Amino acid sequence: MDNYVVVAENDDGQIVGFADGGKRESNLIEHSGDLTAIYILEEYQGKGIGKKLVGKLFEHFKKLGYKKIFVEVLEDNKSRLFYEKLGAQYCETTKITIQGDELNLAIYKWENINSLLTPR
Repeated sequence: MDNYVVVAENDDGQIVGFADGGKRESNLIEHSGDLTAIYILEEYQGKGIGKKLVGKLFEHFKKLGYKKIFVEVLEDNKSRLFYEKLGAQYCETTKITIQGDELNLAIYKWENINSLLTPR
């Protein structure tokens, strides 16, 4: 997978968050990509940084011709609510095993990436 990373910096130039994405090898759907990671330092959460990072990432995805974006998140992870707030629609739940524990992995998708593109 070719990854693309966008970062957010504070006024001092320190990185306070990032978003990462591309197209997973397991993603066989044409014209689609994957949001694979997003992280924002706790003291910077709730300030709109995540939405801006995802918007910038989606701008890159649009240049690549992606029309649909997927994100996978553990069902118990509250970050899934962030994706829902940004308009991601629940698709399905699959099972994964991490260190011998079977966990539910929720898959969400954005059918229209234009909804999150950062205005110029």
